[in-house]
Amino acid sequence: MTAGNLQRSPADGRTAAPAAAPAFRPAMAWTITAMLVLFMIVNWADKAVLGIVAQPLKTELGLTSAEIGFIGSAFFFLYSISGVAVGFLANKVKTKWVLLGLAVLWSVTQVPVLLSATGAALLISRIALGAAEGPATAMASAGAFEWFPKEKRSLPAAWLNSGASIAKIAVAPLLTLIVVAWGWRAAFLALALIGVVWCVAWLLIGREGPYATPRGKAAAQRDDTGLRVPFRHIALSRSFIGGVIGTFTVYGMVSVILTWLPSYFETGLGFSRVEAGSMFGLPSITGMIGMIGAGWLTDRMISRGASSRVQRGLIPAVSLLIGGGLLALLPYVGGAWAAVAVVVVAYGFMVVSLPVMNAVVSQISPTRQQPGALGFFLALQTLSGLFAPALTGALVDAAPTPGAGYAQAFQIFGLAVVVGGIVMALLVDPERDARRILG
Repeated sequence: MTAGNLQRSPADGRTAAPAAAPAFRPAMAWTITAMLVLFMIVNWADKAVLGIVAQPLKTELGLTSAEIGFIGSAFFFLYSISGVAVGFLANKVKTKWVLLGLAVLWSVTQVPVLLSATGAALLISRIALGAAEGPATAMASAGAFEWFPKEKRSLPAAWLNSGASIAKIAVAPLLTLIVVAWGWRAAFLALALIGVVWCVAWLLIGREGPYATPRGKAAAQRDDTGLRVPFRHIALSRSFIGGVIGTFTVYGMVSVILTWLPSYFETGLGFSRVEAGSMFGLPSITGMIGMIGAGWLTDRMISRGASSRVQRGLIPAVSLLIGGGLLALLPYVGGAWAAVAVVVVAYGFMVVSLPVMNAVVSQISPTRQQPGALGFFLALQTLSGLFAPALTGALVDAAPTPGAGYAQAFQIFGLAVVVGGIVMALLVDPERDARRILG
């Protein structure tokens, strides 16, 4: 009997009879996952819009690169705090309603900058949006994981994380054309309307999966509430710590890409504004291929009995070493297209670790504690977004040319990713930690 099948009484701690195995329903599972991928596309389009409108905003509002970078970092002021709070709330409230509430807030937070086009309004809007979007990845993962057994969660996690790639590949060019045709305000309005449409669709389609833990009245009516462990056992495990450190370094680079990549292509490498906006999605193509490929492969190998230490520990660690190493070489690369190629390939390797580490946290956590564990994990991971865009803006302002400043920033973050890969390789072993935590 496995730990996942044991149930404990909340009254006396005794082990009860094993619960009936949930039935995996692939068609519905992937339907819900598709809706949550759309959720993540909207989420990441909201994040990416600042990078797309950065140059017109600088011109109209008279902002410096450092100020734009500060606003980019301000998005993360409440991001981690809300991620933790909502993550633990979702241990008690159905994920469907948490997801709906977040999407409603995204649309609402686009309004202030439409009503008052000032730097202060933009700052307030981005802070509020960050608070609403902080829990998004954890909650989308928790919502999808309710429909999949633990050995099949890397691939849906990869698709969810690919929402970022799809947003930059498909949505960013459209937003760029909207900005060129109707101005930057139209981009914010379009995102608000898209969020409303998703909310209506989710009300009709969203539901709880067979692997979800009962909450509220449903839990009270049962004789048990599922396996629970002290949360510190999860958060202080080596796999959790190694995953946090490794993905913390990656997310710093992700936040820089979101805020500064179109500006790097335009003012650093000399491409036109339309070209820069259209090229925004290039790193995401390799990122999407890497994440989905790695998710499919690791799930397939683990289902066949392969070691999750290798599949979910060493493979993503090696991807960080390669991606970070490439970025560290960027200042020595000559030619605009060669620099673009380095960023594109490096990004594809780095982001492989993000969905795989989400699956690791799921693997080492009891079912009923997964939303809180994922929320806390991603809150720590995304703390790097607090300073990475601002640091990049400061480096660009201080450098002799914008191109040199961007290259220096990418090099610094690339070296950090290499260190993160080494730590991940040494610490992440979900099989070992699942045995210790789950029994």
